[in-house]
Amino acid sequence: MKKMFIILTIAMLVLPAMAGRPKIGLALGGGGAKGAAEVGVLKVLEEAGIHVDYIAGSSIGSIVGGLYAAGYSASELETMFRTQEWLSLLTDRKASLNNEPFKTIDGVTYVFGFPVIDRNSRSFGVMSGGRIEQVIDSMVSVKGCTEFESLKIPFRCVTTDIRTANEVILSKGVLCKALRASMAIPGIFKPVEHNGRLLVDGGMLNNLPVDVCRQMGADIVIAVDLQQSEQQPRKKSDINAISGIADLFGLGGILEWITNRPDISKYYENRKQADIYIHPDLPDADASSFGNKNAARMILAGTAAARKLLPDLRALISNTSQSVSAPM
Repeated sequence: MKKMFIILTIAMLVLPAMAGRPKIGLALGGGGAKGAAEVGVLKVLEEAGIHVDYIAGSSIGSIVGGLYAAGYSASELETMFRTQEWLSLLTDRKASLNNEPFKTIDGVTYVFGFPVIDRNSRSFGVMSGGRIEQVIDSMVSVKGCTEFESLKIPFRCVTTDIRTANEVILSKGVLCKALRASMAIPGIFKPVEHNGRLLVDGGMLNNLPVDVCRQMGADIVIAVDLQQSEQQPRKKSDINAISGIADLFGLGGILEWITNRPDISKYYENRKQADIYIHPDLPDADASSFGNKNAARMILAGTAAARKLLPDLRALISNTSQSVSAPM
C-alpha cells in the first residue's frame, strides 16, 4: 500500500511537468567528417540537461543521430570519431593491399588497397559500404537497437531515390541498412535497394531536415548545419528531352538533381524554419577530414557554437513550456 502511494505521488509530480514540457527535435545535417561537430553539440545539450525527443538526420547526420537514438552518449560518440579508422571503413579499403600500387582481385581493381573499379557491379558506384554497415550493425546491436522500432529516441533517416530524385524518409526496419543508404554518395557508394527503390545520400535533397522533425511532432527544432559555403537556388530547367535517355541507365534522378539542384531551396527554407540554428565554424574542414586531431578540433567547434546559443535555447524552452501548459 505504501509502495503504491509513493508511485502515485511521483506520477502526480512528474506527469504535469512532462505534459508542460515542449517536445524538442534535433535536425542533423550532412557533411562527412564534419559530423564530429554534431557530437560537440550533443555534449552541450547533455551537460545542460536538455532532453531530445525526436531526431532526423541526413548522411553523416543520420549516423550520429541513429547511434544517439540507439543509446550512445555524446562521450561515446566522441571516442568513436577520435579512434575509428573512418577512411578504411568508408572506402572498403583492404588493409592487406595497402602497399600494392595496383592489384585486381575477383574483378575489383585496387590502388593501394582502395577499390577503384568493380567489373562485377551492375549499379552506379564503386564502394559497397559493406564494412561501415557491419560496424554500425555491431554498434547498435550492443545497445539492443538493430531496428527503428527498438530505438530509445524516435528517429528518421533521410535518403534519396536515385531513379526518381524523390526524398524517402525511413522510419521502420533494419537500422544499419538505412544509415548506409543515407550516406551513400552517388558515384562513390553503391545504392541500397529498399522496397524496389535504389536509395542514396539523403543530403542530395534534404541536407538539413528541420521539416522532418516538425512532422514528427517537435515544438522546438534545433538544427545543426555543417555546410560552410553559400549556394544560390536555381531556376527550374526543362529536361524532358533527355530524361528518357537518362532513365534507361537509371540516372534520371541524378540528371534532375544536377540540372535543378532542388536541395538548395529546401535547405534555405529549413534553415529559416529552425528555432535554434547552430552553425559550427569549420573553415578548414571538408567531408574527408577524418582523424583524431581533426575530430577533436571539430568537436570543440560544435561545442563552442552550441554554448553560444544555449541561453537562447533555454529561454525558448521556458517560453514554449508556458504556452504548452497554459489552459485552453
